Amino acid sequence: MRLALGISYNGQAFEGWQSQSSGRTVQDRLEAALAQFTTHPVSTLCAGRTDAGVHGLMQVVHFDTPMARPVASWVRGTNRYLPPDIAVQWAHAVPTEFHARASAVARRYAYILLESPVRPSLEAGRVGWVFRPLDAEAMRDAASRLLGEHDFSSFRASSCQALSPVKTLRHIAVSRRGAYWRFEFEANAFLHHMIRNIMGCLVDIGQGKHPPQWMSDVLAARHRAVAAPTFSPAGLYFLGPVYEARWGLPDRTAAYDWLP
Repeated sequence: MRLALGISYNGQAFEGWQSQSSGRTVQDRLEAALAQFTTHPVSTLCAGRTDAGVHGLMQVVHFDTPMARPVASWVRGTNRYLPPDIAVQWAHAVPTEFHARASAVARRYAYILLESPVRPSLEAGRVGWVFRPLDAEAMRDAASRLLGEHDFSSFRASSCQALSPVKTLRHIAVSRRGAYWRFEFEANAFLHHMIRNIMGCLVDIGQGKHPPQWMSDVLAARHRAVAAPTFSPAGLYFLGPVYEARWGLPDRTAAYDWLP
């Protein structure tokens, strides 16, 4: 039996998604909980890895198990063994040809940014922060220059393991609600630190350090050194993968509704 799970998590306490020897990752905690619930070792494959401090609203994983239980029991049973900052949101039986990563046609992220003269407190670790005013139109102009298929080497971390820096950025949206900015990204795939490096450039442009056309220059350079420093992971949320309707999987969870 192959199962897909939708997972949400607050990334502050974890060293990212992928399993490490320390055991302090979201994958480590999830697999430990599944092993307790199923009484056998479980190995999961995810839709997209997240870094330390990055949050997930709907990470999707799949795994195979000989255990047959009602789908609803997988949610309640696994959550019983998970810490409060990780929760299974849904479970679905899927065909064996489904693959959480390979079956995804796109990935979605959001970055939440607080513009305030005072640093965040209640939202500490959950939002990025700037204290200088931002220019919405300048950032939208700059963001539009990244749409389409490009070589995103200028926004790629040196540790990135992707086979190619060429990705297709399908959608970027910049909006504001009160003191909070929301940046949404959708692409076929993302490079390591790609969004955080783009955010560094957008913030510099929004603060008037560079004109919007500078984003085109950074993109064309294809060299990490020309871009802005990597922005904080605190406000970055993996909204989840996009799948074809034939798999019958949810495309959002209740966790979406509290973000600005």
